[in-house]
Amino acid sequence: MPASTDTTFRNATIAVLVENEAGILARVVGLFSGRGYNIESLTVAPVDEARRLSRITIVTSGTDMVIEQIKAQLDRLVPVHKVSDLTLEGPHLAREMMLIKVAGRGEHRMEALRLADAFRARVVDATTESFVFEMTGAGEKLDAFIELMRPIGLTEVSRTGVVAIARGPGGLQA
Repeated sequence: MPASTDTTFRNATIAVLVENEAGILARVVGLFSGRGYNIESLTVAPVDEARRLSRITIVTSGTDMVIEQIKAQLDRLVPVHKVSDLTLEGPHLAREMMLIKVAGRGEHRMEALRLADAFRARVVDATTESFVFEMTGAGEKLDAFIELMRPIGLTEVSRTGVVAIARGPGGLQA
């Protein structure tokens, strides 16, 4: 039987529990760049001050074999405690936060407010010539809002990157 040559790409949301120490993020990013893997989203924050643990959430893409290699190489990094592929381990929630600035007057201004209401975006700053909206949701929802705001007067976008967590009672533990 011939060897499997699966070339189907998939997205993977990988959660990594690490010791909160200088240089760990550089090692994780170095692992990706050194092997030519792409990082589509990267977030990191402390999650347990007492145990000095941080959680890194990485969204990447590749074949199943490439993603397995990424997870194995992450797992071998010191001080990584746990690597979890949330996309394979069952249902999970993934969200981003975005600030989006839209400039406009008159009818464009009213249209921006109407769309923001429909998307449940919140006005966090307003001037006579612009709005800054805050929005949280799945990446596809944020992308759709951006596309609708382009013709109205989109001037700037800032996004956090994906944060994700498994559904159900279990958790990512060291």
